[in-house]
Amino acid sequence: MGIKFLLTAISIWIWITSWIQLLTASSDGLVRISLKKQPLDLKRINAARITGVGLESNVNDQEADIIYLKNYLDTQYYGQIGIGSPSQSFSVVFDTGSSNLWVPSSKCVVSIPCHFHSKFRARLSSTYTKIGIPCKINYGSGSIFGFFSLDHVKVGDIAVKDQEFIEITREGFLPFLVAKYDGILGLGFQEISVEQATPLWSNMVQQGHVSQKLFSLWLNGDLTSELGGEIVFGGLDWRHFRGDHTYVPVTKGGYWQIEVGDILVENNSTGLCKNGCAAILDSGTPLIAGPTEIVAQINRAIGAEGIVSLECKNVVFKYGYSLWDSLISAQVRPEILCVDIGLCSYNGSQHVSGGLKTVVENETRVGSAMGETAVCTFCEMIVFWIQVQLKQQKIKEKVFKHVNQLCENLPNPVGKSFVNCDYIDILPDVTFTIGNKSFPLTPEQYILKVEEGCSTVCVSGFVPLDVPPPRGPLWVLGDRFLSAYHTVFDFGNLRVGFAKAAK
Repeated sequence: MGIKFLLTAISIWIWITSWIQLLTASSDGLVRISLKKQPLDLKRINAARITGVGLESNVNDQEADIIYLKNYLDTQYYGQIGIGSPSQSFSVVFDTGSSNLWVPSSKCVVSIPCHFHSKFRARLSSTYTKIGIPCKINYGSGSIFGFFSLDHVKVGDIAVKDQEFIEITREGFLPFLVAKYDGILGLGFQEISVEQATPLWSNMVQQGHVSQKLFSLWLNGDLTSELGGEIVFGGLDWRHFRGDHTYVPVTKGGYWQIEVGDILVENNSTGLCKNGCAAILDSGTPLIAGPTEIVAQINRAIGAEGIVSLECKNVVFKYGYSLWDSLISAQVRPEILCVDIGLCSYNGSQHVSGGLKTVVENETRVGSAMGETAVCTFCEMIVFWIQVQLKQQKIKEKVFKHVNQLCENLPNPVGKSFVNCDYIDILPDVTFTIGNKSFPLTPEQYILKVEEGCSTVCVSGFVPLDVPPPRGPLWVLGDRFLSAYHTVFDFGNLRVGFAKAAK
């Protein structure tokens, strides 16, 4: 009797579980889009730009003509949609930091990147309507040009009718040539949409395709997983978060903009945002951008340095004492000392060098990451610096302290900061205060590990962005933050919710 009851209970439990899973997986009021990830490499990291771009506006407001866009080359997460009847498939970035939908057009014949991506062919769609208004969108890496069209757009199992979108006829060469996605699907508000086109999300709500006026975003923090994440239109998936969401209001139209409070590094206040700073939630950038004053504090606390400074210090650490000993003993002429220890090579009677310009040009080659020419240049600079200090009769410890300081002062035009991968386990948490609650990021969450050749390069996820008042100080919370916290974008109540993301 007991066994029969147990089997019956198990059967009921399995049925209930299956029913719940069926409801969760159902498209009734919920539209799920699985996201893929585009792996980052150093070229993409070094190309990242988050810039303020002015657009013409009919609103007499000094703040209304600023739109924050990024180089989409660095975006990792994208999914599939369809446009037209029959549906033509495209991979797009679901971007909360912009509001237009665009894909390459069959009329894009001059730009090389268009030939490496799917192109919309209007003549193949029975539901296509020509609009033809030309437009231009500015990004940090250049501009794209196109014109407006109208057609049905399929997202998951639903079709949004008569959606305005942009057919791109000209793209910048470098950013989109290597991108695995075809276009962008903006999830921001209509206020920042080019030509005030109605965003797809708004049409999805107006046409009654979703049960709730919200969508939720889960980005998979597991870099080894093929599944990049999931976006759910019309609701949320309990499997992707832990605990309750903390909701805060959208504070300004256009973007998913909220207010953040103090930012802490290992429980120590960074000060500037104690009384509040604006923050934009942007799934279109992998990084976190913020005021230089705070970003500099964070990067100092985690030992992050520019690649030029880092490589210069590496040469000092590995070869500095050998250079010192050789200069003290005068056994090798200073001008060929770097050749003698193998950091520079002969080309006939001359040795190969480069100068700091070459160092900067080679700064994306990490291993010693920057190649032989750059390392040779560092060596020659260090030899010169040591010689100057020796003439002043400085002791060894003071000489190398001075040399390391000179390395720190070398320019870092790329703006990215690199971290020693061996130290990640002991780095401090960085905590954002939102809605009077703490949202910490661990080193594993704010550091990007980038495979480059046979080595791993660790890059700080924090980059400087200075926006003056009244719009700033401003943070752009990109995928480093969004992958740590499951995010609900509540269009109906104009609020945003955060809960700890499930792994």
